[in-house]
Parts: sequence; C-alpha cells; structure tokens
Amino acid sequence: MRRNFWIGLVFILAIIGASLFVSLPTTKNIGKKEIAVRQGLDLQGGVRLVYELDYSKTPAVDHAEALNSTVRVIERRVNSTGVAEPTIQPGKIGRRDVVTVELPGIDDVNQAIDLIGKTAQLEFREPGSSESQQWLPTGLTGKQLEKAAVSFDQTTNKPQVSLTFNSEGRRLFGEITERSVGRPIAIFLDEEILSAPTVQQKIVEGEAVITGDFTIQEVRELVNLLNAGALDVPIKLVEQRTVGATLGVDSVKKSLVAGLVGLALVVLFMLMNYRLAGLVAVLALAGYAIITFAIFKFIPITLTLAGIAGFILSIGMAVDANILIFERMREELQAGRDLKQALSEAFRRAWPSVRDSNMATLITCAILFFTTTGSVKGFALTLAIGVLVSMFSSITASRNFLRLFARVPLLARGLEKV
Repeated sequence: MRRNFWIGLVFILAIIGASLFVSLPTTKNIGKKEIAVRQGLDLQGGVRLVYELDYSKTPAVDHAEALNSTVRVIERRVNSTGVAEPTIQPGKIGRRDVVTVELPGIDDVNQAIDLIGKTAQLEFREPGSSESQQWLPTGLTGKQLEKAAVSFDQTTNKPQVSLTFNSEGRRLFGEITERSVGRPIAIFLDEEILSAPTVQQKIVEGEAVITGDFTIQEVRELVNLLNAGALDVPIKLVEQRTVGATLGVDSVKKSLVAGLVGLALVVLFMLMNYRLAGLVAVLALAGYAIITFAIFKFIPITLTLAGIAGFILSIGMAVDANILIFERMREELQAGRDLKQALSEAFRRAWPSVRDSNMATLITCAILFFTTTGSVKGFALTLAIGVLVSMFSSITASRNFLRLFARVPLLARGLEKV
C-alpha cells in the first residue's frame, strides 16, 4: 500500500510537471509537433462571410444534398489555404439556405472570397462539325477526376496542371483520344477555355495536363480548386463582416479578469470553510488548471469566448467533488473515526455522487457537441475536458495530497479541523 501510494504521488506530480512544461509560453514544439494556443475569430480577428445558395436550377428534392455538398466543397477549399480552424456551417436567413464561413486571422480577404465562390467546373469538349466552331461535351468532367497536381513542362519548365482520372475517366479519356487523333480537345473551366491541345495518339493511362501562360501561384490555386471539386449550385456573397483584432484583445482581457476573480473567490471559499483541507483542494485546483490548459494547447483546441466561458465555468465545478468529500470527512470525524478511516470512507462514499453528477454534465456536453456548431460546440468541448480533468484532480490528486499531509503529525492535526 505504501509503495502504491508513492508511485501514485510521483505519477501525479509527473503529469502536472509535464503539463506545466507544455503550458509555458516558451514551449513551441515537442518533437515535430507544433504546440500553440489557437484563437478563434472573436479573439484574434478575421472575416465572416455569408453565402446564399441559388436553387433556381436545382429540384427541391436535391436541395438538402446540394447544401451538404456545398459545405464540404467550401471546407476543402478553405483548408487548402492554410487558415487555422475555420468555421463553416449551414444556416438560414428567413427561408433561404446560407453557408456561414468564419476565417480567423486571415490576411487576404479578397483572395478567400474568390477561392470560395468559384465553381471550378472542369469539362473536356471536342469540336463539332467542320462548319461550326462549337465545342461539344464529351461526358468527361471534373466528376471523373481522381487527383490534380502541380507539375512542370520538361521542355520549357513552365508550371502546369497534371490530371489523373478514375477508372471511368480513364475509359472515357481513352475513347475520346482514340476518335480525336489529329484533332484538338478543349479543356474548359467554368465555361472558359484554358487550352485546346491536339491529340497525337490514343491515351490509355487516364492522365492529361493543362498548359498555358500560368504563374506557379495560379497553378496552385487551380489545383486546389480542382481537388476540392465543383460546387453543386451557384453561391452568392450576401454578407461580409471583418472583426478587428483589438476587439479580441479586449475580450481576452475581460475574460482573464473574470477567470481570476472567479478563481480567487473559489480559493477564498475553500480556505475559509475547510482550512488545511481547503488548501489541499486549492493545490489540486492549480494542478487542474495547468493540465487543462496544456490539453488545450497540445491538441490544439481553438479558443473562443464561449470556450473560455466553458473553462471558467469548469473551475467552480472542479472543486464541487472536494466539497462533497470534505463534508463527508467532517461527518466521519465527528462520528469518532480516526483521520485515516475518515479519509477512506469520505472518498468511498462520495465517489458515486461525484461520478453521477459529472456524467450528467458530460452527457449534456456530448449532446451540445454533436448537435450544434460554432461557438456552442467549442463551449461544450472545453467544458467536457474541464469536467474530465476535474475528476482526476479532485479524486486522484486530492486523495494523494491528503494522504501525504496525513503522514505529517502537525498537518494531520490541521486536517482533523476540517
């Protein structure tokens, strides 16, 4: 038992020590993993865009699928820009379906607007009759595209787009090139012709290139668009709002003040009501705060005002288990048990109540997390992490700290005055 106690105590201190190292502002990397605190739109500033979907050419039965597909395509396009933790969610303005895009810390707003709004409809066409200049569809489009990549012409070293098609695309491309030897095939993007190379021979590998007078940046943007796919329906920008970073700084300051005031009041309450035992709870609470922040930084979790609110709320919840335990310990001591027995019975009898109350909170957090989006989802996530860590700090850490204090006669007498 004594050996297990010391192993447990060392384990707890090691976790707190490692978490403290992760939490330090100077810790930027652990191995190859980048460690950083990510801030949401409301904290670091950025842009909020709202797009309305145009269903004029889409049957009503396909509206839901078109909305979901549009969200997925926008997500892939935004992710290709490297924006950290964007928020993309469907919604409504009146009866109109919209998609809201929040891009924290973005620099070039116009570039993001252009990238999100493009349809990127790729299509291969062949010439019509000799009397007509019309290009006719071949059935080969971006839907059969497996991958687009940046490549370079081996002769001119100019950047170009390499295309690889799936099995259906390879079959279609082989048929098209077989019947078009000596004739051009036009490559269209959003109804604009990019190039019209002449077919020299049948191509069975299902690979093609888009050439032209492109810069490397234009080729990369085109590759991102093609890999993201085409939008099922046209979208129109109906709202654009820029959030300044100064608003975020002011919000962070107020949140920190609120958190410190709340923490100070909790510490004062525990010390006044439970004395030395309350000090043990405060030490466990400090460990809780260090571990929780380290988790936020390591995962990392994007902190918003709502997320910070969830963290501050969990501070109070982090000591509620200690209150149940200390009250039970007080009753056991009053019943005549010695300190060791009182500690053991307090934790044993309080555990079911602590477990059930925290499980109820976690169930609520899970419902919020999986049924909501945006800041509410962030609130649920930070609150759930706080509850899980608080169970460790209030049960495991507090118990070992109390047992350590109980081994010192002077401190043991102080614990008996709980």
